[in-house]
Amino acid sequence: MELAEIRTYPIKSVQGTPRLSAQVLPWGLEGDRRWAVVDPRGELIWVGENPRLLLVSAAETPEGHLILSAEGMGELKVAPAAGDTLPVSFANFERGVLAADDAHEWFTALLGKPARLVWQDGLRRHPTSGEHDGLSWDAALHLVSRSSLRRLDDWIAEAAMERQEQPPEPLDITRFRPNAIIDGAEAFEEDAWGAVRIGEVDFRVSELCDRCVAITWDPATLDGGQEPLRTLAKRHRWDGQSWFGVRLVPRNLGTLRVGDEVLPVRARA
Repeated sequence: MELAEIRTYPIKSVQGTPRLSAQVLPWGLEGDRRWAVVDPRGELIWVGENPRLLLVSAAETPEGHLILSAEGMGELKVAPAAGDTLPVSFANFERGVLAADDAHEWFTALLGKPARLVWQDGLRRHPTSGEHDGLSWDAALHLVSRSSLRRLDDWIAEAAMERQEQPPEPLDITRFRPNAIIDGAEAFEEDAWGAVRIGEVDFRVSELCDRCVAITWDPATLDGGQEPLRTLAKRHRWDGQSWFGVRLVPRNLGTLRVGDEVLPVRARA
């Protein structure tokens, strides 16, 4: 079993960036989800209701700038956030540092409604778990399995044939917005893990990943639909939620590299 892909998301809800390696920090992978797009009240503008965020590519420079680009939009270089702060009403922190006005204008034009780009300056510990959280507001790293996706594709195809419909093309795994994509596991075996070692880093499995409408948007075409949430709700649902993937919290720091061995070290209790 190996780590097949690594992805980070400089801005929450935008396109992921493929990486050959990534440093593991207490709150997640370096450069992952430290920025977010919010409305003027500080409430998250998220991809489930705003799929045009999936058009956005955000690349970080060594100096801390962001290079934004999207179809139909000009490229914009965003300076490191150093302005005023804005109270935010999501995730596990209280205030975001506002980017420069041109970044707000860029996202406002993209989305067709007032938007602000904020950066998470400083990290707080979760009041109950003691773990650091970032703008993702859940666990530090999100892992999915190619084998589990293949099983899900099979379920979707079977259901389509039962409805006498043409089976759809296999899903793009990026619609699940993972940080770590593994290969070589049994389908859905990650559901039973309690902990896992990836390369030189040990992780605790904090929880399975519950799924929402965000995964029904095709990241390539922005087309919406019922899948894969419909099939997960039928074939992989319990406790009132549909599940795909697991969330991980690091026990030590280090570097993840594509090709690292993935070794579950104990089962979920």
